[in-house]
Amino acid sequence: MGLLTNLRRELRPAGKTAQAILRWRRFSFDDAPPVFGNSKPKSGSHLLLQILNGFTQIMPYRYVEADPIRTINKDGGRRSADRILADLKNIPQGVIGWGYLEATKENVSFLTSSGRVNYFIYRDPRDMLVSQVFFATDMHEEHGMHEYYKSLPDFSARLKVAITGMDQNGLKMVSVKQRYEGVFQWLEQKNVMCLRFEDLINNRDATLHSMLDEVEKTGYKIPTPREEALSILIEAIQPRKSHTFRSGKTGDWREYFTAEHKRLFKDIAGDLLIRLGYEKNNDW
Repeated sequence: MGLLTNLRRELRPAGKTAQAILRWRRFSFDDAPPVFGNSKPKSGSHLLLQILNGFTQIMPYRYVEADPIRTINKDGGRRSADRILADLKNIPQGVIGWGYLEATKENVSFLTSSGRVNYFIYRDPRDMLVSQVFFATDMHEEHGMHEYYKSLPDFSARLKVAITGMDQNGLKMVSVKQRYEGVFQWLEQKNVMCLRFEDLINNRDATLHSMLDEVEKTGYKIPTPREEALSILIEAIQPRKSHTFRSGKTGDWREYFTAEHKRLFKDIAGDLLIRLGYEKNNDW
C-alpha cells in the first residue's frame, strides 16, 4: 500500500499537468499569477483548498500542490526559515501552493513580492478550539495532543486545556491568545487578502467575487466569464469531501462552551474577539 501511494504521488504532477494541457490547449502555464493559500490549522484550510482547486478550472493553472508547506513538522519540530523558503521557491510555475506559514520576514518578503496573489484564512477562535479538540482527539491519532486529550475525562476538560495551553512533561501547546498573534501579523500585510471562514460560509458569493478580484488586481484577466467562474467555484466547495470535515458550521462553539469555558476564555484571551471583530464587547 505504501509503495502504491508513493507511486501515485510521484505520478500525480505529470498526470495533472497532462489534464491541464488538454483542458487549456496549451503547454505554457506562466500567464496567470502565482497563488498561495495560507491558514492557521483548523481554520478553514480545506475549504480554501477546494476553492483553489476550483481556480484550476477557471484559469490556466496546472494543479494545486498535494501537500502543504508547514511551519511545524508532523513530529512537532519547527522547520528552519531556509527550508520553508526553499519549499516556496520550488513550487513549479503554474502550480498553486498552500500551507500553514507564519508571517516571518522571509515568508512575507517572498509571498508579497510583485505580481503574486496571497490568501490567508482564519476563523472565530472559539470554533477553532472546538474543531481542534475534536480533530486531535477523534480524527488524528498522530496529533501531538491526541494521547493527552484521551487521558482527560471529557470534552469539557480538553477544551479548557485548548484555551489555556499547557507546558508539562515535554508537551507544549500555546494559549488561544498566543495562537492568534500570528493571525494579526498576517492581517497587517498589505498584499495578502485575509479571509474569514465565516464569510466563505455565510457571505459566500461576495467573498468569492472578492477573491477573483484579487487575482485581477495583478493585471491578469481571468478567461472564464465571472458568473460561470462563480458557479464553478461554488460547485468545487464540498466540505464533506475533506477528510477532516466535521461540521462546517459557524457558531458551533455555542453548543460546547459552558459559562466556565466562557470565563476562562475571557481571562486568557482578553479582548481577542473584539480585536478580530467577532464581538463588540466581552459581554457574550
